[in-house]
Amino acid sequence: MSTSDETVVAQRMEQAIRRYYAACNTGDVEAVAAFFTPGAVHYVPPGYGGSPRGGRAIGEAIARLVQATASRWNIDQVLCDPGRNRAVIEWTVRRTGALARGAEWYEFDPGTGLITEIRAYLASPPAAGASRLELEGFPYAERGYTMDS
Repeated sequence: MSTSDETVVAQRMEQAIRRYYAACNTGDVEAVAAFFTPGAVHYVPPGYGGSPRGGRAIGEAIARLVQATASRWNIDQVLCDPGRNRAVIEWTVRRTGALARGAEWYEFDPGTGLITEIRAYLASPPAAGASRLELEGFPYAERGYTMDS
């Protein structure tokens, strides 16, 4: 793959992730599902109801989360590796009464550009009574991250 081809693929991957997050913020099951291959998996940490498989199941899981917690995500950083069809992002989610941070690892199908796998990592496990779930001591504000909850 030439450098210009890699740039185009990296741009497509980033655009897909950004459009996927826009769909997540609407809670629209079908809009979310459209970004995944039929056998896609969205791995999540324990305590989140299991890792959904397939675009529709992923869309339904996101819709439930949006409805239950008024979740709204922002993408803070994106890195794409077009040669290996992978990307990683850092995100911030604002929920009712809390702000949390995390990262996700993406695998893409090279033929379709659809997502085949997401692995979600949270900055910390859900803590009872905590209003901010993020890395201790990390300079979020200085680096331009979302700060309002």
